Amino acid sequence: MNKNKRLIILKKFEQHYSSSKIKLKYKTCFELLISIILSAKSSDTQVNKVTKKLFSYMRKPSDVLDLGYDKLKVIIRSVGLFNKKALAIIKTCRILKKIYNENIPMNKDKLLLLPGVGRKTANLFLNIVLKKNFIAVDTHVFRVSNRTNFANGLSPYHVENKLYKCVPIKFQSRLHSWFGLHGRYFCRSLSPKCSMCIIKIWCEYPYKIIK
Repeated sequence: MNKNKRLIILKKFEQHYSSSKIKLKYKTCFELLISIILSAKSSDTQVNKVTKKLFSYMRKPSDVLDLGYDKLKVIIRSVGLFNKKALAIIKTCRILKKIYNENIPMNKDKLLLLPGVGRKTANLFLNIVLKKNFIAVDTHVFRVSNRTNFANGLSPYHVENKLYKCVPIKFQSRLHSWFGLHGRYFCRSLSPKCSMCIIKIWCEYPYKIIK
């Protein structure tokens, strides 16, 4: 895909998704981090239902440790991979309490050392908190980037690097939100809505059917 076509797509997304904001509900950086960890393989709506109860028990890492793994697992059991996530959250809270005095490190390399925090989680967290140009590549961003031929890559890491190179800085902090929404509602994994797509003229998906 050429530079001009990418720019047109970004401007179309800016117009269409400009009012869209993250739907996760949180009050503190700690609550945001926990919400993002829980959001893998789960909808924001479902995560918000879980965290509404969870955050009534906890405000900081030591609260989670006091709650314990078994009780935490029961509270979050309605989200995907709840056993794995509960264990990751407990381990992360231990590190935050022991090393960071219950604060969240505002550094990507340090965040990536926390259990349950991958590149997507770290980038999204820093994007929201610091309002800087971190591009988080989740399944939706990965799919839209590859399917449209906007930025091809065999892994989220490769796509992330290509996006940094081809997306103007002024769009980078918002790209995750735009591509995520487009992937969720139009460029879906199964049965993409190509005929309704707002970028169908510029998309380079080779198997699209536009009526």
